[in-house]
Amino acid sequence: MATTESAAPPLNDVDIVHLAQRKQPSNSHQQSNVSLPPFLLSPHCHKDLLSYLHSRAASPSPSSVVCEYVISLLSLISLSPGTPTVCSLLSSLLSSYTQLFPSLPHDSNSLRTIKNFNTLLIHVPLEDLKLVIDLVASDLSGVVSVDDAQLFDLLPQCFELIRNAEEKGGDYVNSVVDKILDSKWSKGFLLKMVSIAKEFSFLDKTRGNEFLEKVFVGIKTVDLMDLPSLVYQLLVLASKGFNKREIIEGIVYFFGSELGSKMASTVRQVEGTVLLHVNFAVKQDPSLGKEVMGLVKSDLRAFNHFTVAVLLSVSRVRRFSESSMAILKTALLTAYRDYKFTKECKWIPDDIKGEYLKSVKVVEKSVLRAVNESNYGREHMVPSILQFGFILLESVGEVNCKELGNSNGLLGIEELGIQMLKTLFEVHDMARNEIMEQVKFRILSLKPELSRPILRLLCYLIQCYPYPMMEHIPRLKELLDYFTFMDGKIASYLVSALLPLIRFSRDLRDYAILVVRKAVFRREEAVRVAATNSIIELILAEKQPKGDGLFFLQDSSSQASCSQQADIPCSMGGDLFQELSALLQRCLYQQAKVKQVVYQGLVKLVLADPAIGGLVFDFLLPHFLQFFKEGPDVQLGVSSCIKSENGKVLIQEPLDCLLSCISWILLLQTHGKTDKLLDSIGACFGFSLSQENEDGRNMSTEVFSGAFLKIRKFLRNANLEDILGQTHDASSAAVHEEKWKCSALILSGVIEVVLNTVAMDLEKAADQKVELEKEIMQFVDRHDSLAKEASTSRQSNAGKRPNLRATAKDATDDIDSGNPKLIQEHTFFLATSSIHQLLLMALKLYSSESSDIKATSQNHSQSSSSKTSKSCFKIISFALNASLHHVKSSAAVGNEGPMKKLIYGEINMLGPPLLRLTLLLKPGSNVATSQRKKESKAKKDAEERKEHLLLALFCLKEMITVSLCGSCLTHLLENLLSVPELENADLHDECDQASEIDDQDIKNKELFIQKYLKPLLTDLMKLSAFRTVEILCDILLMIGHKLPCKWRNSHGAWAIRMCKTNNTTNSSIAKSMVRLATSLSSPPTDLLVAQEMLKELLKFIGPNNSDLSQVSEYLVVNQSTTIAIASCLLQITDNVIIDVDWSTKKLKAASQVAQKTIHHDQNGEHNLGFTFEEIVYSRIKAVVEVLSSFVLMSLKDNQAEHFLRLTARFYKNLALISKLKIAPKGQKQLLPSLQFQKLVELTCKELTVPLYNFVAEMQQAQQENANSKGMINKIKRENKCIPELIFQIEDYEKHLIRLSKATKMNLLKHAKRSTCRDFKILDPTTAVVGQAVPNNVGNDNDNENENENGRCSDSEDGNNDGNGSDKELSHEVESESDAVEDDRASVPTVKGVKRSRIVHDSDDDS
Repeated sequence: MATTESAAPPLNDVDIVHLAQRKQPSNSHQQSNVSLPPFLLSPHCHKDLLSYLHSRAASPSPSSVVCEYVISLLSLISLSPGTPTVCSLLSSLLSSYTQLFPSLPHDSNSLRTIKNFNTLLIHVPLEDLKLVIDLVASDLSGVVSVDDAQLFDLLPQCFELIRNAEEKGGDYVNSVVDKILDSKWSKGFLLKMVSIAKEFSFLDKTRGNEFLEKVFVGIKTVDLMDLPSLVYQLLVLASKGFNKREIIEGIVYFFGSELGSKMASTVRQVEGTVLLHVNFAVKQDPSLGKEVMGLVKSDLRAFNHFTVAVLLSVSRVRRFSESSMAILKTALLTAYRDYKFTKECKWIPDDIKGEYLKSVKVVEKSVLRAVNESNYGREHMVPSILQFGFILLESVGEVNCKELGNSNGLLGIEELGIQMLKTLFEVHDMARNEIMEQVKFRILSLKPELSRPILRLLCYLIQCYPYPMMEHIPRLKELLDYFTFMDGKIASYLVSALLPLIRFSRDLRDYAILVVRKAVFRREEAVRVAATNSIIELILAEKQPKGDGLFFLQDSSSQASCSQQADIPCSMGGDLFQELSALLQRCLYQQAKVKQVVYQGLVKLVLADPAIGGLVFDFLLPHFLQFFKEGPDVQLGVSSCIKSENGKVLIQEPLDCLLSCISWILLLQTHGKTDKLLDSIGACFGFSLSQENEDGRNMSTEVFSGAFLKIRKFLRNANLEDILGQTHDASSAAVHEEKWKCSALILSGVIEVVLNTVAMDLEKAADQKVELEKEIMQFVDRHDSLAKEASTSRQSNAGKRPNLRATAKDATDDIDSGNPKLIQEHTFFLATSSIHQLLLMALKLYSSESSDIKATSQNHSQSSSSKTSKSCFKIISFALNASLHHVKSSAAVGNEGPMKKLIYGEINMLGPPLLRLTLLLKPGSNVATSQRKKESKAKKDAEERKEHLLLALFCLKEMITVSLCGSCLTHLLENLLSVPELENADLHDECDQASEIDDQDIKNKELFIQKYLKPLLTDLMKLSAFRTVEILCDILLMIGHKLPCKWRNSHGAWAIRMCKTNNTTNSSIAKSMVRLATSLSSPPTDLLVAQEMLKELLKFIGPNNSDLSQVSEYLVVNQSTTIAIASCLLQITDNVIIDVDWSTKKLKAASQVAQKTIHHDQNGEHNLGFTFEEIVYSRIKAVVEVLSSFVLMSLKDNQAEHFLRLTARFYKNLALISKLKIAPKGQKQLLPSLQFQKLVELTCKELTVPLYNFVAEMQQAQQENANSKGMINKIKRENKCIPELIFQIEDYEKHLIRLSKATKMNLLKHAKRSTCRDFKILDPTTAVVGQAVPNNVGNDNDNENENENGRCSDSEDGNNDGNGSDKELSHEVESESDAVEDDRASVPTVKGVKRSRIVHDSDDDS
């Protein structure tokens, strides 16, 4: 062996290769028998061996020859790698190859060579390893492609060897890593580093973040085709526990923002592949799924189309199915809620509102884009998209976004869900069956209010995709089978949704007819009503022309043959009406509601096809003749419309609805829409209509026309008693009375029908207007008489209809309380044009009354004027009640096409006469100031005028409300501005300024407020007309909130002046004006005004209120209005605290985001967040100042309780804000801002300390009045809110102590120097319960207190021995430094305290 070491190598490079091939052991057993070549052991031969490497590297094609030689040499070295000389050769060979690598081709051969080196690195000396590492990491400029970085595959094992071999090896490795991180990375080097980073387990958090920052900066330059593999490597790296959150955030941000702006199909395909990788990675490592969930949950700014796609993809993993959907839903709902809140919040700046609008738009667009791109390699997401779409439709009721859907380009939740499912239905054929199955299941299983969005989806699908929907007719038939088991309205909506498809499928139409035919025979009234509605809709569908040539799409499964189909023309004419007329005839013998549906439906049919009017009359004639008898005297069978069952009186026949139907059809025919012969019908059945048919149809029309005229004449002249009839049955007197009242209700409706016709005749009449007006007055007088008779039946359930003669107060109370009776149960039969004529007639009579009154007073005759006044008031009352009902019902009816146009028309035309009537009815007008005040009935007339004024203002308010909802307020105001305004010199300049406004919408609102609302409000305030003032304030608020800030503030300033100058003692007026002044003032003025008013209130209900002669700066604040104003200001403060609740949650969310690394651009976001925080602090500071005034008042019981509850909520928000200021562990503690410090100081000085005194004084007053009525219940209520308030205060101070400790800043220098309170919480039975239970009362007060204190202290342990000592929620006095030093010991807690205790004064702390 020694002799061979000095010998020259006998072999050249080719021989070495052959030798390596021969020396290669065939199995592990031969490994020990293979001898090491002698020349490898000689250091002198190493130089020649390395020279062979260089010579091969210099060849024209060095890749394979170098690889062959190096691998051969390494295989020989591996025979005995531990030999020192062999280790030296291995080191020299590795170093030489590393130096030659840049000049060698970088391909699979070089990669194989490096892998062989990797197997022997453990035998390379550490110093040589460091040399190799330095060579590899020395120059990264030559690394362009990923193959150029093949040598970096050596680094993981080299790093591991050095770290394990040396104590300071980690420092060297970290220095190399820092050098690599500081260098510039090419896209090839980035890919290589990501692939090997999973083996860098030694990287700390900081270097890991630096590494990811380099990756996500350089990922923008990576080729698209390399992105999926790069993301896969990153996900593998994350699954190893390497900065999971940062990796997920970086991936989501890059694909959602950077790459998301590119819409090429290649990009979408790449994203689809990445989503599959994410889905697979989450299946392998569920913790990655949790990071995805936490990302969107913690920060809505990370929401983009790729985030949505990731969550939808992850939801396919069973473990994350529900949580993914819940997070997506929460993100959407939160975006909508936040935008809605900021839109309505006055104190949030416009730029922040714009951010929230932008956020909700991003959310909507992200969801839609994720769905639209679902066909680019993302088919696995389709079930999740389908599920999420239906979840959104079920969530419609959770956020009221209807008003948002039409503003600023937002869709709203319902439209967004429908768009998602429509896109799925269009793009993915495989999803159609599941969509239809889910539609069927949810319509049948959900509550009616939740299933309506599903029905709208079905309607959209049928309208947009009729061809594909034809394939799902069997499933729709299955849905129709449940018609009789559905809610009535839902069943009707279902048939309406199917109508477009029914027109194309005879089979579906016949099946629907079969279903509704069965439903007509059901007992339930709701089912019958739904079936009748469906019958009408089916007939109407036949009247609609079939477009686009789709009429041939008919399912022939239920048809005999094609030849028979050929005989059926495309225009079905009136055959379906005749086919179903027998079924409709049966409906005329069912409940009254069913008959009403039939009558309304017949009018719709004639509107759709006027030629069918004759058939409708033929259908109605036999039924009509049951109640109309013609002879010497006309007989109207009103009494036969009533029946009694089991002692209950019911309306069996709505005769008024029947006559209304007849009158409308006659009116439509007289407008030129006369009957036309239905020749097409005869052609359908193979015969033509004979002259007898034509004469019969014309005869029925003439019969109805003549009968209606006779009824009109009969009602004018006949006695009401004769019309109503006298019944002589054996029923009780009460039942008989109810029958009579129900008959009066029906007859009132008949009179309204006739009035509608007469008013329309008056509108068209060129002459004879005087006769028509007299006729109207006669009918109104009869209607008023009947209404008086029926007024006592409001509380009875016999007729199931409300009073027709509702007073202004009754009608407005119904509206304020949301009572739908006025709309749903009683139908006024007057059209808009008829009501308009009645209003004009009322104006004419009322305007002319002034001159008549003067003339009558001069002649000292009152009989004629009294009669005229009564008639005038009756027609005014009737017209106003009809107007109010008409306006309200127009909003409830919705858009029903021709029918709504026929009845309601241009409803804004009612505005001007209503406003003119309001101005005339206003006290102080010519009529009101006439000499008629001297009449004996002047007081009664004045009350009637007040009622009419109130009702007229309610009508205007409802018109404005409906116009605001329908976005047609500008048109209404233009009509109202045509009315001559009131004279008011004080507002002349304001009107001139409003006239110069360029924006027409703002101009109309300003002029209406200046010309009408303000003068009316000023005059009525002087007269203390509190109800009318409330309505005017509501109108002013509704319009004022729609004005820009500049004009709204001007009206707020006007309201403030009114509060200062008007001395009213009416609490309602004072409350309305205070609300107006604060609501129309922009922040911070609103709370400044509230503070000023509270200071004035202190003069009357403060601690020094003995001087009753004090005068307030605000004259509206006086001894009579203090309670109402305090209550109003409390409610305003409560609303502001609700805003603070939302703001605090947003600050918490922003704080959580700031504590994490978010990979998106934050330029400007920090400044915006800081600005928002300062605005919130400013708002909270204003609330503190308001509450500090309340705490000095002697509030009434309910107000005191309200104050305690809202103050507890306020301190809860303060505690959360203080907690957010404390930095989490491991993060730098920042000093609180100056604004926050001032807020803490103000709260401690002005609110906390006086609040303790307030509670103590309130409890003392309770003890003094313990025997008063209601005090026990009051104490019980306050026993819940007082401990809650104390807990929130101490929780707030606890966080301040912790913050003081963390910042070394004394934030509690203005607070008490101890945590000991001035009171203790004792059992409430001390004051009241003990007196109710004599057995527990001691012989003296001391024993009594002792026993009850014992019960309080020992109640939790079940002991009631009566000898326990007081358990006080106070602690020993500590110095402030001790409190800051140990927050746990110094912070009092009341978690273990019974909440049923009250607060008493304590002498323990002086």
